[in-house]
Amino acid sequence: MPDWSAVLVSPNADFDGAPLLRTELRLDTGHGAVRRAVLRATAHGVLEAFLGGEPVDDSVLSPGWTSYEWRLRYVERDVTALLGRAAGPDLAAPVVLGVALGNGWFRGRLGWAGGRAYYGDELGALVQLDVTFDDGHTQTVGTDESWTAGPSATTANDLYDGQTIDARRQDDAWLRPGHVDPAWTGVHRGELDLATLEPYVGPPVRRVLEVAPQRIWTSPAGRTLVDFGQNLVGWLKVRVQGPAGSTVTLRHAEVLEHDELGTRPLRSAAATDRLVLSGGADEFEPTLTFHGFRYAEVEGWPGELTADALTAVVVSSDLRPTGEFACSDALVTQLHRNAVWGTRGNFLDVPTDCPQRDERLGWTGDIAAFAPSAAYLFDVDDFLRDWLRDLAAEQRAADGMVAWVVPDVLKYLVGDDVGASPFGTPDSTAIWSDASVWVPWALWQAYGDRRVLEDQYDSMAAHVRRVETLLSPTGLWEHSFQFGDWLDPTAPPEDAALAKADPSVVATASLFRSADLVARTAELLGHDDQAHFRALAERTRAAFVEHYVDAEGRIASDAVTVYALAIAFGLLDAGQQERAGERLVELVRAGGHHIQTGFAGTPFVTDALTATGHLDDAYALLLQRECPSWLYPVTIGATTVWERWDSMLPDGTINPGEMTSFNHYALGAVVDWLHRTVAGLAPLEPGYARVLVAPQPGGGLTWARTALESRHGRTAVAWSLEEGGELQVDVTLPEGVTGVVRLPGQPDREVGSGEHHVRSSPAAAVL
Repeated sequence: MPDWSAVLVSPNADFDGAPLLRTELRLDTGHGAVRRAVLRATAHGVLEAFLGGEPVDDSVLSPGWTSYEWRLRYVERDVTALLGRAAGPDLAAPVVLGVALGNGWFRGRLGWAGGRAYYGDELGALVQLDVTFDDGHTQTVGTDESWTAGPSATTANDLYDGQTIDARRQDDAWLRPGHVDPAWTGVHRGELDLATLEPYVGPPVRRVLEVAPQRIWTSPAGRTLVDFGQNLVGWLKVRVQGPAGSTVTLRHAEVLEHDELGTRPLRSAAATDRLVLSGGADEFEPTLTFHGFRYAEVEGWPGELTADALTAVVVSSDLRPTGEFACSDALVTQLHRNAVWGTRGNFLDVPTDCPQRDERLGWTGDIAAFAPSAAYLFDVDDFLRDWLRDLAAEQRAADGMVAWVVPDVLKYLVGDDVGASPFGTPDSTAIWSDASVWVPWALWQAYGDRRVLEDQYDSMAAHVRRVETLLSPTGLWEHSFQFGDWLDPTAPPEDAALAKADPSVVATASLFRSADLVARTAELLGHDDQAHFRALAERTRAAFVEHYVDAEGRIASDAVTVYALAIAFGLLDAGQQERAGERLVELVRAGGHHIQTGFAGTPFVTDALTATGHLDDAYALLLQRECPSWLYPVTIGATTVWERWDSMLPDGTINPGEMTSFNHYALGAVVDWLHRTVAGLAPLEPGYARVLVAPQPGGGLTWARTALESRHGRTAVAWSLEEGGELQVDVTLPEGVTGVVRLPGQPDREVGSGEHHVRSSPAAAVL
């Protein structure tokens, strides 16, 4: 841990929740040139740091959102060049070190109850600059009570509600030496346990893309609307000139309803930025908030609004794209693209459920369902390992219980008059709490780095041990609240937990999977409790079969999801597996190949169909265009994955439920199957050092391709059905990677690094 001599300081006045803090320094003389200068900074709130008038880096919303009670991250940047420019060639010029603060997650609104400041009611900054000179001398400058604080141009800021910026107050003089302003005041020492400070494990949030307007028009109600053509997360950068004191108002939403901005799904989130003009040429960028939107409504614009005046700035944790997919069906390709955008938008420091309404929480069930897909689309290893540290910290403080959201702000809502959980007092819950096991395992499979299992083993084991205490005498997990197959399409809009699948069946199956994975992890790591978890898994399997599987192979509640989980998790013997597969396909066909699963079943249903010999039905499910289906949203213009299968109804109206988002990734978990089965690339060993190339064409597709940038390099698979029905497969393996090519009707073929072209006969190709 670094040696911190700086202290957390808070401004003596609040300054509208967006104060500026500054100090001036001069470099020590007589020690030669600056060899290295390092700045470390963190905040209660969010910060932007400046040295010599320049931003220290290009990150935004730092230090993000962690479980502040136990973890507060700090950024660390090499600022040698910045300091050199500011101090001048002789190192004699005064240098300003400054910080701009905002409410962020620490003091802003969180959750749907309207509460705020759950972590503290004062903003504060901790900043330390360590300068090392050529002779080894070190000079340290940090936040202390000599700093001063003053107002910024921001008069209001909140992640849910937006930011107000008054350009008449914009003045960069505070970043220049000699600044004096009577409006400025002092600071005082705040409270901070230095033991909670940690460096980032994952990447910071950055501006990753810019998107230009695609259309500007006037709505039937006379409002000016802008379409950016893509549901995204970020803010608008605006260039405008108009009368001093006039206000331009920007409202954001994901969809239109009745040709007007569809704001009802935002619930209480205002998602509105207000820009007060200076009278000159102004440029605004509200970096202390973010919005989930495709459309903006612009009010108060001086003159005609043109496309060159607005740019949508996309912000996200800075994740490297790794996985590619395309196929001959344009809608399926767009579905994959929608999952990419949904991941980009919701992986904003925390893997959130949605980025737009009064929620934006790190729901554990969503990432439990989606982690394998996420790990293919982007390099999420460090990002999710960082989040898992918060999960473990919250879990240790809750007697082994894995919270429904991480960081767990719900623990502050439960019991409030207006904020009590609608689901009762939280406890361990299948799939949601299983994220403690399923997410590390997905990262291990994707990246082959044992550290995630080593770091998270205690958390993984603690979850399963806690659930073990909740079981009934029959060995079933059946007497506590469960989300179950959340958002099964038959569930009513007002109660997403009323699924067809029995929640106890879902829970017991999930326990088996978690116990099995923890036993395998314990064996891999050489832990003595491997036998305990293996025995628990086998007891759970036996209890599941005894109480939930009848003599004809029917599983209790007889829903698509219960068969999908039993097959995919390996709960059944060979005979039971075959009968379960037959019943599964009967239900899928009886449903007209429409989706009948929610959060629990959706990640596994196509795999279960494939594993039991019903590939054609898996494709029919994938390619269904009518609601509910994966492609229905695509057919009506969706550019991200929705929370509900029918978030927008076929008549163009928004689902009447109080919980409707147009940017949720969980139900897009099918993209993992697209990569592994449709395109045909899967790991044979964790981390893709050895791969399986086994495309399974179907559904009338004539070609598909995928590629993955693994730790070993770029692996690619492309197949096409040639004239006459011959299947041609092109495989590219990087140096050091070996694979098995498995094509219909042919024996497995071992291949090494390089390019390979393989064909199968027309009779063997699956059409």
